[in-house]
Amino acid sequence: MKVAVANDHRGYNAVEQVKAIIAQLGFECIDCSTPGEHPVDYPDTAYLASTAVSRKEADRAILVCGTGIGMSIAANKIKGIRAALCYDELAAKLSREHNDANVLCLSGDLIGSLMMRKIVETWLTTEFVAGRHLRRVKKIQAIEEGRDPRDVTTEQ
Repeated sequence: MKVAVANDHRGYNAVEQVKAIIAQLGFECIDCSTPGEHPVDYPDTAYLASTAVSRKEADRAILVCGTGIGMSIAANKIKGIRAALCYDELAAKLSREHNDANVLCLSGDLIGSLMMRKIVETWLTTEFVAGRHLRRVKKIQAIEEGRDPRDVTTEQ
């Protein structure tokens, strides 16, 4: 699996940990991160990693800013992206199983190192279960395409 990573200045230290976890799990890291703690606008870096996913250059992406909120908002503007802001393992697990999230957004300020590891490991190793959730993901895709999600049926 190829995982793109990106951060802003407040996510610098955390993204270094994320890159190490990706390597430890044996996945390839596509590094869109910014070096150091000099000010960087999170939409710029969220765009780089998220478009790598939307263009199929990466399978997933992990984005880190101060709260994770800005990265999540920016990433979800890109076609084909389902970014989830996760603060615990359960949210990470369900974002993959139920929502087929392809971008994980994290807080560099609010999540400790141990929880960060648990979230990243859980999110990277959890698969989408499809089933009834597939219809809902297809409805999200319909919205993205400007269609009414109520027109998506079970068979689609």
